[in-house]
Amino acid sequence: MYGFKVEILLFFTIIIFISSYLNTINGKRYDIMQLTYQHNNEFSSVLNHVRNTFHQVHCSGASVFIIHNDSVVLEEYIGKQSNDSGASIVNKETQFHVASVRKSYIGFAVAYALYHNYIGDIDDLVLNYLPELDEIIWKKTTIRHLLTHTHGLYLEQGIVYREHPAGQSWTYRQVGIDALTKIVKKTTNKSVSEIIHEHVFSPLGFSESNWYAHKDDNLVDVILPEAGDENWQPSESTEGDKANMYVSTRELAYWGYFHLNQGKI
Repeated sequence: MYGFKVEILLFFTIIIFISSYLNTINGKRYDIMQLTYQHNNEFSSVLNHVRNTFHQVHCSGASVFIIHNDSVVLEEYIGKQSNDSGASIVNKETQFHVASVRKSYIGFAVAYALYHNYIGDIDDLVLNYLPELDEIIWKKTTIRHLLTHTHGLYLEQGIVYREHPAGQSWTYRQVGIDALTKIVKKTTNKSVSEIIHEHVFSPLGFSESNWYAHKDDNLVDVILPEAGDENWQPSESTEGDKANMYVSTRELAYWGYFHLNQGKI
């Protein structure tokens, strides 16, 4: 039953991504920044929850941006961009590290590759596109397995191991995302970042969403609970293949709104 639900979610996501893609290539530039603001007190509990969480976790700033019935009903910015004494106050242009939310943008790039037939089918074997991988380890692993985190692989000290048979269970491992971004780059000759900028950010006028190799004045510091956390690895790659994506709160909300409306903004 769980695997069935995952597959439904996958198909829904891919359909939304393709629909969104089709509505950004028709030559029209959408200015979604012009959504009207209509404050709604019904969402005050959400703001209270964010404020309470802000005081309980390791962070310097927080924000809330809610779009409801095609209007912005709540927009609030809390704290500073770092714990430094002279840090800037969190504002509309502040960009937060979005961690695994970046995978929604990678999913769009996969949908782009599918739509243009760079990728034949999500049930194609990964080895068809990346034959240099270990055939024994990656045997029977498909693009669908990568998209649904059911590939059963994990990476340890640069070596990929099999944790369980492909499609048999769900495990959240970075190795599948790495393979997806490589497939996108190899088949389309474009990086995830190039696809997203060309077909999403530029048509929608997004200027507060990007992958960063170096610190920027608008970026919120990533505050780790423990120094030297192995799960946090900064990168100088700006191809959309690493976890160094930062997005402003409002543009992340617009990205969600974009998909909620199936690309019709």
